[in-house]
Amino acid sequence: MRMPLVRPAVAATALAFALTLTLAPPAPAAPAPAPATAVAAENAGAERVARRVAAAGHRALDFRSCPAAEGLAAPVRCAALRVPLDYARPDGPQISLTVSRAGATREGRAARQGSLVFNPGGPGASGMYFPLLADRPAWRRVAAAYDLVGYAPRGVGRSAPLSCQDPASRPKAPTQVPADPSAAYKRERVAAARAYARGCARRGGAALPYYTTLNNARDLHVLRAALGERELTFVGASYGTYLGAVYATLYPGHVRRMVFDSAVDPDPRHVWYRDNLAQAAGFERRWYDFRAWAARHHATYRLGATPATVRASHERVRAAVARTPAGGVAGTGELRAAALRAAYYDEVWPELAAALSAFLDGDPAPLAALAGPDPDPVAAARAAAEAENATALYTAVLCNDAPWPADWETWDRDHTELARRAPLETWANAFLNLPCAYWPVEQRLRQRPLDVGPRATPLPPTLIVAAERDGATPYPGALELRRRLGGAAALVTEAGAGAHGVAGGRNDCVDRHVERYILTGDTPKGSVTCAPHPEPAPVSLDDRAAGTRRVPLPPVV
Repeated sequence: MRMPLVRPAVAATALAFALTLTLAPPAPAAPAPAPATAVAAENAGAERVARRVAAAGHRALDFRSCPAAEGLAAPVRCAALRVPLDYARPDGPQISLTVSRAGATREGRAARQGSLVFNPGGPGASGMYFPLLADRPAWRRVAAAYDLVGYAPRGVGRSAPLSCQDPASRPKAPTQVPADPSAAYKRERVAAARAYARGCARRGGAALPYYTTLNNARDLHVLRAALGERELTFVGASYGTYLGAVYATLYPGHVRRMVFDSAVDPDPRHVWYRDNLAQAAGFERRWYDFRAWAARHHATYRLGATPATVRASHERVRAAVARTPAGGVAGTGELRAAALRAAYYDEVWPELAAALSAFLDGDPAPLAALAGPDPDPVAAARAAAEAENATALYTAVLCNDAPWPADWETWDRDHTELARRAPLETWANAFLNLPCAYWPVEQRLRQRPLDVGPRATPLPPTLIVAAERDGATPYPGALELRRRLGGAAALVTEAGAGAHGVAGGRNDCVDRHVERYILTGDTPKGSVTCAPHPEPAPVSLDDRAAGTRRVPLPPVV
């Protein structure tokens, strides 16, 4: 499932067209649970490790100045947490997870409440930057009462990083991708998916089966204990909501407060193949929202006065860069990536519209700057390495987590039907996830999606926040998560909006609910609705806001 890497710029700001999706095959039956004996052994191992690190006290996490590679200055400090690769063998091979922390500021003489742990999603995203947000207005009162704790999950960054290919072998800009892939192109992508899966097996080795959501939740359980917390206070965004839901299912007695921001649909029948089909449809809806916005500002951008004519303008640009890439670096692949950024974050709408407008006026430079790679070769190489790692971990977790169709015919049928209604991202999503059809991990070692939700132990109040038109995690996922978490789960909906990642600075109404819950445990009664955050103002190419180019794209194609 294509989840965003939420970096500081986005985390600090923070998820008339109806798309009807009809797929040929019926929804599959809920997958059988993972073998009880294996899961029980792993869970018992996690409990053993958690007790051990809790007994170690402050020695479990030795916080010191952060390594230069992290780019985190004081007052943020860093530590390493040792966890088992395989929780069924808690004393077997160990890996180190990197952890960052900034102590509660106590501003306004606030009483310290403990640690607040953050996961930004992915899977494949690092939350190491989270303590840097302490001085942002949306987090300031929370940072006064809590130590802000970030970490890189297993496989990410410097936490036993996973790799599936040489970063230098990733496609170089410009790339050209067909809007309607031919049979020959599909065969190429099938071959590439098989090769990528083999690369994961070769480079990941014996560790490959252990990158899973269940192990991520067990790692979180150990991290909680290492921080000296009896109960976990947690904010998860995007995929982080699924991780949080799995944690709450495994460890309901260790939940204090949990915020689920932009919720993944946790239905085991949907994880992960059908979640991805729904996501492609959601991106199409948001692409329409961008086009409608650009049409409302036709006087500024001259792309067309209706969503349909804006689409036609975009197609003109697409046809042109297919022939001659903008600036020699932005082909149809880079143009599609820029459109996907717009489907995630409306902050980028003005610059994308301005770049398309300039291109049609004969100036390709803005589009090359927006969509092309970083011109600094060192920065570009670093970005390629980060993207390769993030994509590898994303692929491993999703492929290990759940069953996927193993025959190309099913993928081709489902995505051909979907692409008729949602052409923007359907095939890119399909080809991204296709290695899961050929995943080289034995079936006996693969996980089955957990049927999330409290069992005998009820959960304390939890808070879900969601944007009604989010493309990356469509709104029905928030409704399903709330149903599964039970009556103590409250839902705050940002109506009519769709930027991914709702909390953290975009919407004051949402942020008030989140802050109040984290500080007091109080939730709104049932469901409440917030008005949408303001749409971005149109800006010309000459006076556009700086920095939107680097609003992050997910790590995957």
